[in-house]
Amino acid sequence: MIDKRVQDVEKVMGDIKKGSSILIGGQTDAGVPKNLLRYLLHKEIMELTLITNHAGIGNDEIAQLIKNKQVAKIICSFPRTNQSEVFKNLYNEGKIKLEVVPQGTLTERIRAGGAGIGGFYTKTGTETLVEKGKEIKDIDGEKYLLEMGIKADFALVKSHQADRWGNLVFRKAARNYNPTMAMAGKTTIVEADELTSSSLDPEKIITPGIYVDRIIKF
Repeated sequence: MIDKRVQDVEKVMGDIKKGSSILIGGQTDAGVPKNLLRYLLHKEIMELTLITNHAGIGNDEIAQLIKNKQVAKIICSFPRTNQSEVFKNLYNEGKIKLEVVPQGTLTERIRAGGAGIGGFYTKTGTETLVEKGKEIKDIDGEKYLLEMGIKADFALVKSHQADRWGNLVFRKAARNYNPTMAMAGKTTIVEADELTSSSLDPEKIITPGIYVDRIIKF
């Protein structure tokens, strides 16, 4: 019987090791798997590569991971926010690497990675620093950049509801990034607000359980 619910956080997160790449779902404060990130902080797992929307807001869990020097590289759209100086200071000191990706491009790179698409061409970022080092192609007289799909060792996802098969429902803006990231992680771990042993309404399911490996409710 398929049952992806796990009660022990060590069994859920224990195989994340030094140097792992991790997709972190959510946008700003919505849909971020905060309890899973606190586990990484508690265990002080180092040299992580994070793929996420931003590099921390105030003293949130992403900012704390960066402040604790557990992050070697971050791939994001917003490396600076008006509430956090942590990333800026470490970046200026050369202690963290950064890859800035326009928000729409980041979303599509993650979706492509999860869908098994190696890359795609986009006009976004042409004639800017974003095009540096990328293949440029002329399509119908217009300039396009080749952007590669993104996959990661782990995807940490926050859902509103989950059933034992791993089917997920998200609440409002928490739907940003979480569904595509669930597809792009080699191992997808879900922090759920509600867990049920009965099946969810199939008309409301956003992420099917085939993409989910483990679920925990704190």
